[in-house]
Amino acid sequence: MVDLGKTHQIKGNITVVENSMDIPFGVKRIYYLYDIPGGESRGGHAHKELYQLIVAASGSFDVEISDGQNTKRYNLNRPDKGLLIVPGIWRILDNFSSGSICLVLASEKYFESDYIRNYQEFKSLKLIN
Repeated sequence: MVDLGKTHQIKGNITVVENSMDIPFGVKRIYYLYDIPGGESRGGHAHKELYQLIVAASGSFDVEISDGQNTKRYNLNRPDKGLLIVPGIWRILDNFSSGSICLVLASEKYFESDYIRNYQEFKSLKLIN
């Protein structure tokens, strides 16, 4: 988990994320997930080289991560906290609250060749030592 901090002002809060300062990579792509139907999940893959910072910009959702041997679940529900996902980690996002927005800052542009979409193949690659 990464504490992104926040500056509180009478007119509202602000959180700033700067390349290679608040996160250990430069952002080359930003996308967000929203209007996820109840009971649906996203993710279900790993990346060979991509770093991501996942933030609950609004609402909440869970992120389950695995290195192929160990699994951990995080509940993201604050826009000033993010989950850093390094290469070689399988992720599943689920349990989206109504109106939630999942913001993702990524270290690279989209490359299909960077994805591992089959969990058994992921486990056999042993990307993490």
